[in-house]
Amino acid sequence: MQINSISLVISTYNWAEALRLSLKSVLSQTRMPNEILIADDGSGEATKTVIDFFKKNTQIPIKHFWQEDIGFRKTIIMNKAIAAAGGQYIIQIDGDIILHPKFIADHVSEALPGHYIKGSRAMLSPTRTHKILKFKNTDISPFSSGVGSKINATHFASLSHIFRGDKFRSNNLRGCNFSFWKEDFIAVNGYNNDLEGWGHEDIELAARLTNLGIKQRQLKLRAVCFHLYHKINPRHNEDLNYQKYLKVIQDGVIQCKNGIKYL
Repeated sequence: MQINSISLVISTYNWAEALRLSLKSVLSQTRMPNEILIADDGSGEATKTVIDFFKKNTQIPIKHFWQEDIGFRKTIIMNKAIAAAGGQYIIQIDGDIILHPKFIADHVSEALPGHYIKGSRAMLSPTRTHKILKFKNTDISPFSSGVGSKINATHFASLSHIFRGDKFRSNNLRGCNFSFWKEDFIAVNGYNNDLEGWGHEDIELAARLTNLGIKQRQLKLRAVCFHLYHKINPRHNEDLNYQKYLKVIQDGVIQCKNGIKYL
């Protein structure tokens, strides 16, 4: 199916140098998005400086959505960014992700009505991450030292179909490599703003998409991306958020009460 407009949404929080490399990898894509939306959960001036630099150095519209830093509120700022997206198709990553040059093209070529796409990520070691940040090199080989998950790090499109599966599944989604039709996102009322703190906002959304009848299309060997190493974020509400996810499955919930429609 032809997709006429693509919005790339990047979530970020106070890691300007990682965002710089992520945006650099976006500008190396074989297929460009129609717009880039930065969902910023309260970063400082350094992040704004990076975003302003790229605004001046690319013809692709870049929009910066910012909210005050009063705790982890990713769902709210993601909803605000996606609400403003002009694209019919949304590709979502995190600001600590470096993209393979065919990342966007792969998502678009695999997009199918009635499906969302769950991609994978290759984890980078602390040492490899340090070198990438130091030399600002976004050309990463899957065979380099410090690149984990070799299958996830390898682009081999002709064999991707071997791993692809279209299933009703939600518990394995990661929002750092995720794409969907905006109309499906709206139909489930977007992210659940009642999920506070880190954890499980992505699978809770995926569960409601599943309840709507949207299948997950899993990708391997395509839509390759690399995750820069960082320390684990505080996870105070992880268990509570996971219980809310299980409740969505149990009750067959499609729309959350506090989502994109009530911002």
